[in-house]
This record gives sequence, structure tokens and C-alpha cells, in this order.
Amino acid sequence: MDTWVLWLLLLQSAVQYPQPVGDGLDEVTRLRTEVLAKLREEEKIGLEREVEQLVLKQGVGAWGDLLCSAWQHGQVWALAGLLLLLLALWYLRRKRSLRREEREEGHGGGNEEEVEDVDANEEDVGNEEEGDLDGEESDRDDGQAQEVDNAAANEERDGAANEVGNEAANAANANDVRNEVEQYRDRDDNFGRIVLERIQWPVQDLREGCTWTRILMEHFAIYFRRVLSNSFYPVLQGAIGVGSAFEGWSPREQDVVYQVLIPMTPPRGHSFHLELGTAGQRRLRNFHIRVQQECTCTREQQHKNMLCFLHQPEEELRRCQDPSLLHTLCTGSYLDVEKTARWFYQLVRAIWPALRESHRWHLVLLPSRRSCQFKVTKGRESYRIELLFGVRQGNSDVFVSSQPRQAHTSSTIWPESYAVAEMKFFRYIARRAPPDSLHLKCLQFFTRLQLGLGFSTYTIKTIVMHLLSVLPASQWRRRHFVRRLMDISERLRTCVEMRHLNHFIVGNQRLPQGISLPPEVLMAGSRNLFHDLEMDPVAHSQAVSQYLDLVKPLPSFPLSSIFVW
Repeated sequence: MDTWVLWLLLLQSAVQYPQPVGDGLDEVTRLRTEVLAKLREEEKIGLEREVEQLVLKQGVGAWGDLLCSAWQHGQVWALAGLLLLLLALWYLRRKRSLRREEREEGHGGGNEEEVEDVDANEEDVGNEEEGDLDGEESDRDDGQAQEVDNAAANEERDGAANEVGNEAANAANANDVRNEVEQYRDRDDNFGRIVLERIQWPVQDLREGCTWTRILMEHFAIYFRRVLSNSFYPVLQGAIGVGSAFEGWSPREQDVVYQVLIPMTPPRGHSFHLELGTAGQRRLRNFHIRVQQECTCTREQQHKNMLCFLHQPEEELRRCQDPSLLHTLCTGSYLDVEKTARWFYQLVRAIWPALRESHRWHLVLLPSRRSCQFKVTKGRESYRIELLFGVRQGNSDVFVSSQPRQAHTSSTIWPESYAVAEMKFFRYIARRAPPDSLHLKCLQFFTRLQLGLGFSTYTIKTIVMHLLSVLPASQWRRRHFVRRLMDISERLRTCVEMRHLNHFIVGNQRLPQGISLPPEVLMAGSRNLFHDLEMDPVAHSQAVSQYLDLVKPLPSFPLSSIFVW
């Protein structure tokens, strides 16, 4: 009887061997498993106590008798078979546990009810046959697979719906952003329109004035050629419109000056040689035009029995031929600006009566030392024209011109002029700018705003040209008007603080195609237009004060003369 009690104890402990719990079980299943394990542990402890009491009663001798009796009756084989059975049961349970873990990892663990069903089936596995277990597991796997397929289909359908919803939301957001941008543009456009309406712009039509001036100079050119055909004065080429009016803007409300540059080439028997002045190696490039006589003795160079200035006697030259250029418009061997200007005055006065414009327009010559200025009027219409003259450097758009850069310029000094290159730059911008571009109005407004405050018109023009070269043409529309004015003001402030403003033409290798510069101008280093501020602290302090006056909103500020309130 005691032997069967021992077998029963061993068999119960083997059947109640703790089963491994899969990682995929949820919290409820885990708690339920822990409770069952505790109950089984308590039952096991109770059985162990009963065995201990039995052993204490019968003593060690009883165990010896039991073993001997088992050995004698061949029950040792039954004990070995029991151990094999225990190992088989453990192996089957371990295999089912591994299969369950694989399914849970593949399908995400399943829901709570499925886990409870699996647990219930596993608890009854000891009382079922192996075939029944496999069938139940197969059915359960098919059900889970079907549920997984349905979940995947639902998830795909929900994902498609979410994607459509996201696209609709994104489209709605894009529309909102687009509407906000349009509202922002409309607001800026209205603000720019209000500002422009309050500005009193010049009433004079610059395009009409440029056209009239160009036609007038073409008529002058016809008589220039006739009068100077057999003389030894400079040969005058076609006039080139330069300056603010031909660039499309004007710093003045009235008395707009239409500047034209008349290129000069040497007459017969003469040549021009440009010599860089002593100041040319420094900040400014000033030139002297040396006039040199050339031999005309060869038959190919003879023209209407022209005498050679180099090889003919002076008495015969004075008696038979007009004087050389060296004896008319030169001081020493160099062409004189002031003498040339007086000569132009004489030409204009002499030719004017022959022009058809003289029948309806009245000519008034204006005083000037280095150019020829005059005004033509007809009733309330009037045009002020300034004739500049110069010599081209090679085939470039850079000239040595009669226009001075500073007061008291020597009469034999011809400063380097970039007026033609700058005019071509503005023409280049005009071809690419939209019809409603306000880059010229920005320039005109700001130059008028600072008149009388110390900054030169050329300084503001240079700043605007730099901005035009870096900002797209589309950024100069009406809605950008105020922002561009702020850019000009900010650039001026920065240049004054840094005491540096680069010249726009000299050393600029990014000019548009069609603007030709001499190699020495193209490869030159940057030229600082604020060189005086860099060298003179007092001048710099004055410039800072002038900028503060420019932006200070005082009633006496020039805004009162620009805005119509």
C-alpha cells in the first residue's frame, strides 16, 4: 500500500509540472496562470507533508523494505516506465508551448478570448488523445488566419481612406496657404498703390523728351558733317543719350536735363593718344588726350591737295591750309576741354538757324565751362539739353569725357566716364522687367528724398544698380515698392557705417553681355566711392548725421514736398 502511495505522489507531481507561459499572453491570462500555479504549488506542498508524515511514522526501515520489495517483485521496471512517461509528457507540453509562441509572434498575440480558449484546451490536453489535440489546433489556426486576413483587409481599407483624407487635408491646407499669400500680396499691393498715389511725380514725359532730343541731335549731326568736312577740327560722331533722363528717371521734378555724349575722332593728319594722369594710379582715373600730327605725304593719305603738317613749310601751311588742331583746341600738345566747349557753342549758334526746329522753338545758350548747355522753348514746353564730348577707349563703352567729377578740374584733364555703360545696363533691365516694374520710381523717389542732405545722386544710383543686379526683376512690382525703398535705405546705412561703397562698373565682371569694358577697367580692383569717409573721420560723422536726417520723420523733412497729403 505504501508503494502505491509513492507512485501516486510521483505521477501527480509530474502531471502538475509547471507549464511555460508564452510571451504573447495578455495580462489577464498571465494573472490566471499565476493563480493556478500557486494552487498547484499548495497542493504539492500538502502531498509532500503527507509523505513526510508517512516517512516519520514508518521510519527509514520502511523505505529500505519498500525498495527491497520493489526490487524483489520486479517493480523497478514499473518505476522506469513511469519516468519515461513523465519525460514524454514534458516533451509534448514543451512542443505545444513552442508552437503557440510561434503563432502568437506571427499574428500579434490574438485577442483575450482566443488566449483563454487556448489555455483551456491546454489544461485538458492530458485527458485528450493526440489526434484530437492536432484537430483543435488546426481549427484554431484556420480561424486565426481568417481573422488576420480580415484585419489586414480592414487595415488596408482604413489606410486608403486615411490617405484620401490626408490628401484632401493637404489640399485644403495648400488652398489656405495660397489664399493667405494672395491676401498678403493684395494687402502689399494696395499699400504700394496708396503710397504711389500720394507721391507727386514729375509731370514731364521723359520718353517724349528723349525722343525729341534724339531727333534734334540727328538734325545737328547732318550740319556738323557739312561744316566740318574739310576742316581740321575733331570729327563728331552720332550722339549717345546718357544720364538719368535716357535711363528712364529724373531726380528733379522740373528742368530735367537731357544729356547726350558726342564721340570725337581725330581729323585728317592727326591722332589721339590717351595718357593716364598721375592720379590714375590711385582712386580716380583721369586722362590727357595728347594730339599728335601724322605724315600725309604719301598719295594714299592725300585729300584734295592737303599739305603735310610735318613736312611742309609753316608759311605755306598758314597761307594755303587751315590751322592744325594743335593750334585751335589744344593747350600745348593736349586737347583742351574748355576750348572744345567754346567751339561747340559756336557750332550750335551757327547751325541752329538752319534747322527746321528753329522756326517754332527758341534757343537759349546756358553758361558752362566743360560742356555745351542750351534750352529750347515753345510756349510752355521746354527742353534743357547738355552736350558732352569725349573720346572712346578702343571699342568699349567707356569714354574719357568732358564731364567733371569735381570742381576746378584742369582744362586738359578728361575724366573716365562710364555713362554709356550705365545707360546700357538700365536698358538691359528695362527689357527684362515686367511692365509694372517700379525700379525707376524707387530710384527717382529716393534721390528726390535726399536732395540737399549731402548724399550725391550718383551714390543712390549706384546702390540701386547693385540691388538691381542681385534682385530679380519680379521683385520690383508695386507690392514690393515700400520694401525696396527700405532695402535702399538699409544699404545706404550699411555703406555709411562701413565707409565703403563699391563702384558698379569698375572691376565688375558680372555685367550683362553687350556692355564692353576695356581690360584695365574690367580687371581693376573695386573702387570705393566712400573713400573720403574712410580717410576723414569728420566727413564720416557728417555722413552719419546726414543719414539720420534722411530717415527722421520731421515736418520740415522733404517728404512734405514729395507727398500730397
